[in-house]
Parts: sequence; structure tokens; C-alpha cells
Amino acid sequence: MTTDLGMPAVPPQMPVRRRSRRIHVGDVPVGDGAPVSVQTMTTTLTADVDATLQQIAGITAAGCDIVRVAVPSADDAEALPAIVAKSPIPVVADIHFQPRYVFAALDAGCAAVRVNPGNIKRFDDRVADIAKAAAAAGVPIRIGVNAGSLDPRLLAKHGSATPEALVESALWECSLFEEHGFTDLKIAVKHHDPMTVVAANRLLAKSCDYPLHLGVTEAGPAFQGAIKSAVAFGILLAEGIGDTIRVSLSAPPVEQVKAGIHILQSLGLRPRRLEIVSCPGCGRLQVDIHRLAAQVEAAFDGFPHPLRVAVMGCVVNGPGESREADIGVSSGNGKGQIFVRGHVVATVPEAQIVDALLEQALRLTDGLPAGDGTEGGRP
Repeated sequence: MTTDLGMPAVPPQMPVRRRSRRIHVGDVPVGDGAPVSVQTMTTTLTADVDATLQQIAGITAAGCDIVRVAVPSADDAEALPAIVAKSPIPVVADIHFQPRYVFAALDAGCAAVRVNPGNIKRFDDRVADIAKAAAAAGVPIRIGVNAGSLDPRLLAKHGSATPEALVESALWECSLFEEHGFTDLKIAVKHHDPMTVVAANRLLAKSCDYPLHLGVTEAGPAFQGAIKSAVAFGILLAEGIGDTIRVSLSAPPVEQVKAGIHILQSLGLRPRRLEIVSCPGCGRLQVDIHRLAAQVEAAFDGFPHPLRVAVMGCVVNGPGESREADIGVSSGNGKGQIFVRGHVVATVPEAQIVDALLEQALRLTDGLPAGDGTEGGRP
């Protein structure tokens, strides 16, 4: 029996998605209205097959749709067949400097290949061969233009990595593939400044119909990088621009995936999982709300059902927010008033709040009636 968990399926207004052509990265559709997919990149040495597959398993469990692996050496290229064969999600080979690794990735069965034309030696001379091989394999190519490795010719023309320079570089490289009849392309233009990313992708969206990958490159440590990425992605995705995303944090890939998923959930572009609503704290509190919220978050880590859990700390907003959530607690005076679907079901000592919330969540998702608890009334 399916339990209605009360979570909204979509927000009141969904952004109208930009019309683009569709490609397939393995079994993941990209563009033309397909769900926005979350990507990340492994940080292991690709040649270390076991370590790479272990990291891929972790990001897959976190909700990642597509993974990219670096291929800077022959040893990495030789590891690709084993990784592709065992990866549960499509593998994209990330190629820099040596075009011969593109062909190795295609032979290995990679679901896509990312090339950075700005730093691949003699890339323009190999486009015809790459296009022919990719077409024969049915594999899309991602044109990735980064501010830090922009084609020197465009850098000289524009003076810096401006939005116009990034877009011109990407469209020029796409035109080289188009000359050979290859249009199974995705474009990514990245910069460390979120507003430059916004401007560049707006230009791209008006200039072509290729699917677009969004990323704020070198975004920084987890806190700063997540905010910069959320700013850029929020603006663009709310305008319907963007088909895949990567939150490029100086943090483990799992954290990058989690941040990307939260961004999509906040925009209504991915079904919500667990959501914790908690107050920031103020002088009215009679509970350490920061510690309590962290304990609840840890207790519900990996919880498989899409619940909204309110962790509140005073009588001003606490009862109201707790009633609006699937389950919640309004805390004070050493106790917590436990709510399930708008009704008070228990008042428990502060030390039992986390266990009480988890118990009610399990009962709710199992379709059981809420427990009556120990005592009613106000905390």
C-alpha cells in the first residue's frame, strides 16, 4: 500500500523549460524537457579502478545521475572499460591535452566524452576523426569551455574570459563538429563568477538549441561554493535554462551531489526527499536549536521517504510550523511537543525528542496511526 506522505509534488508554478534538442548520456535523457540531471566528478585516480568504483557507488546512493572521470594518462584510459562495465550510472570521460584519449574513451564504451578545446593540442585538426568515431559509437560530445583554459585566440580577442568570449569559443567549436554533420552535442561554459555564468548561458540559450550544462567552476569551499552555485543555477533554472548541473565544491563528490539535488528540489525540478524546517534561533529560545536540528538531521540521514520535519524552538512560530509539516516538534522548558500531520500526539522530555520524531516518521511511512505519546498539552 502506498502511503500519502503529504509532500507537494510540484510547486504552484513550474519554470517553463527552454526548448532544446535532446541527447542521451547512456540511459539518461538530456534536453528537450527531460528532467534536469545532477552530475559530479570523481576525485580518485581513475587508474585505481576499485577506488573509483567505490566513489561512484557513494554518489549514486546520494542521487547522482551521471559521473565524469578524468583521463589525463594512458593508465587512466586503460582503466575505463572496467569502470564503465561496473558503474551503475553513465560514465563520461573528461579529456584534456591529448585527443587520442577521446578514441580510447569511445572504445571503452563511455556514455559521453567531455572535451576542452582550449587546451587540447591540435584539437581543430582532429575534429573530423572525433566526429566520425563518436557518430559511429552513438556517443554525444560535451564541449566544455572554462574561463581558466579559454582558447588563447579568443582570450586575445576579448581581453579576458567575458561571457561573450566563453560563448564564442563554445559555438566556434560546435561549428567545427557541425561541418562534419555531428550535432549530438552539449555545451558547458563555466566561470568562477556566478553572474558571468548567468550572462554566458543566457547568450548561449539565445544562440543555439543545444542542451546546456550549468556549472560555477572553482566555486570554492562547501559553504561559499554552494551559495555561488545556487545563485547562478537558481536564476538560470527559474528562467528555464539548463539541462544538467554540477555543484563544483572543494568538498567530497557526495556533498556536491547533495547540494545539486537540494537546489533542484528547492526549484521544484526534482521530487523532494527529506526536508528539515528549523528556526535560526533567537533570544526567545529555551532549547539549543542548533544542536537539536543537527541531531535530527543526523538521525534522519538516508531516510528514504519524502517527509517534511519541523524542528522549532519557541511558541511564536513553533506550533504553526510544526502543524504544517508532516512531523514536527515545538520545544521549550525542557520538553518537546510532537506533532504529526497537524495534531499533537505527544509531549516528551527534551532528551527524547529525536527518538520520538524518528518513531513517528517510521509509523507514518508504514501507514500506522500516530502514537499517543506520554502526555499531551503545551511544552
